[in-house]
Order: sequence, then C-alpha cells, then structure tokens
Amino acid sequence: MSDYLIRATAFGGQLRAFAVRTTDIVEEMRRRHGTTPVATAALGRTATAGVMMGAMLKGEERLTIQVKGDGPIGQIVVDANAKGEVRGYVDNPRVDLPLNARGKLDVAGAVGEGYLYVTKDLGLKEPYRGGIPIVSGELGEDFTYYFAKSEQTPSAVALGVLVATDYTVQTSGGFILQLLPGMSDEEIAEIEAKLANLPPVTTLLAEGADMEDVLKRVVDSVVVLERSDIRFQCQCSRERVERTLISLGRDEIEQMLREDGKAEVVCHFCNEAYAYNEEQLHNLLERL
Repeated sequence: MSDYLIRATAFGGQLRAFAVRTTDIVEEMRRRHGTTPVATAALGRTATAGVMMGAMLKGEERLTIQVKGDGPIGQIVVDANAKGEVRGYVDNPRVDLPLNARGKLDVAGAVGEGYLYVTKDLGLKEPYRGGIPIVSGELGEDFTYYFAKSEQTPSAVALGVLVATDYTVQTSGGFILQLLPGMSDEEIAEIEAKLANLPPVTTLLAEGADMEDVLKRVVDSVVVLERSDIRFQCQCSRERVERTLISLGRDEIEQMLREDGKAEVVCHFCNEAYAYNEEQLHNLLERL
C-alpha cells in the first residue's frame, strides 16, 4: 500500500478530518538522513502533521514547521504544500537516547523545551507565522495545542511512527480531527471517549487497518470526501544550487578554486550532494 491522504467529514459537516499513511515518506527520510529510531520518530511525526496541514492549503500555498527545542535533536524542520509534497530534516539525525519510562522512544526527551512555529506562505505580501510553547515534546499534543491557540480551532491530533528492529520504518501515520461550530456537547463527549480508548495509530496500521478504518474507530458517521497521493519531494535542483553559488559572488567562487579546486553543496532537506569540479566552477565565473 502506498502513502495517501484522505479528507473526510462527519456530523453534517460540523467535523472535518484528515488522515494519512506516511510509511514510505518517513522511510525515505530515514534512509536519506541516516536517522536513529528516536530521530526517525520525531521527524516522522512532524512530517505526518505537515502533510496534513499542507492539505489545508490551496494552489501554490506552502508552509514550514519548525520545532525549536533545547533537546539533543536540535531543530526539526518540515516543508509541505497543497500538492501533497513534503520534505524535512533534523539538526542531529544521530541522536540516541534510552527508552522512556513507558518503554517507548523518548521523542519528548530528544525534543526538549522550546517553541513550535508554523509559517504559511499564502501568496500575500507577508507570510503568516504562528507559534506556541512546546507543551509535551511528543508532538501530537503540541500540534493539538497549536491549532487551539494559534488557529482557534479545537482539534485532536494523533501522530505515530513505528520503527522496526532493523531501524527501518514499519508503519507511520496520523490524523487530525477539527471541531467546527455547531457540534453538541454530547457529540463532542462521544468523540473524546472514543479517542481516550483508541489504540495508537501505528498499532492499528500494523494490524492491517487503513486510514478510513482508523477514522471510523473514532467517528461512526465519517464520510470520505477525497483520497489523494502524497510523497516525499525536495525542491532542490542543480540549477537552484548553481544560482546560489553564483549569488555568493566572484570572490567566494575564486576562493573555492584556490583552496580546494572544487565545491560540494549538500541539501539540508534531502541530503543530496551537488559536486562541482574546477572546470564547472570556472564556468560559473563566466556567468557572472
């Protein structure tokens, strides 16, 4: 089964839902960045939230999530857009911590205390930026708090990444439920009760459930509106790297030639390396 996203509604449109399977995306990130299990979980949870938040955008709009804690993982950065494309990285992909008191990957310990920021490029003069203090570091709770405080939308966010013993990603996914005006107290209480008893998303996925099944465990009357593909996609290219090198100016490029006779640029988001030999650097100088 490939990664995908579903949009759904329930209670006559008074609840909207997004759910994603991100197993392939998170495994691609793990492979590219060589992340440890706890870094894979932290990056994967953030990317899972990001791709769902990207689905809330339109057209060419895009967003960037920054989780800036004081833990050993450093910063987590994820980019996503309305086309179902997502990419991301962590400052320290090799961070390794003991399991937490519950015997789980210690994502909160890796993240630490700090702030979560979301910057949206909506095609306006200035981007929108919202932020909240990190409340748990487990990230699901943090995104729930973000929606409540920064977007004034009561939400429930569940995120999960299950890492196998060989460090590969076994399952990854999540959902966002957003309560819109008009829901009764009884309906809200029903959802809260089901969420409280819901097994982790990764447990359900490992048992063979799809994302539609997961949503129906929470909301009986859920109606799926759309199912779409999602994917890891970086925006870097050799042409963009060349423009960046040229923007450094003649002095910088000549210094590269004098000191090394070559240059290599590595993309933060996908870890792709772009190498330039002496002749190629001279060609860039000719374009200045």
